[in-house]
Amino acid sequence: MTSAPALHVPDEPTIPAQGWLAAILDGGDLTAVLTAEDGLVTWLWSRWSALDAVGLCKDGFSQIVVAYRREIWLWLAGERTWGQACSGLIGRVGRRLLQGDAPVE
Repeated sequence: MTSAPALHVPDEPTIPAQGWLAAILDGGDLTAVLTAEDGLVTWLWSRWSALDAVGLCKDGFSQIVVAYRREIWLWLAGERTWGQACSGLIGRVGRRLLQGDAPVE
């Protein structure tokens, strides 16, 4: 069982989020947009680098984010606040690490 680092809710990525939403509305696949080099996975990974120290690799983190894509979509669509979506994702990451079922290196 891996302990979960304390993650914070970073400031909302307002400008990138507009681009992610536009890409999806233009027909882009949500998963592909989230996992793109300039997507939410990379954006969050750069802020939560402490996850690497507990053995969660970026690919494993990406799997967790993709599994949470419905809530992320609701944030992008304006149905959830950034705080709600990000806090929920932090909780999911923490639970996966504490349960030992997070995809780690």
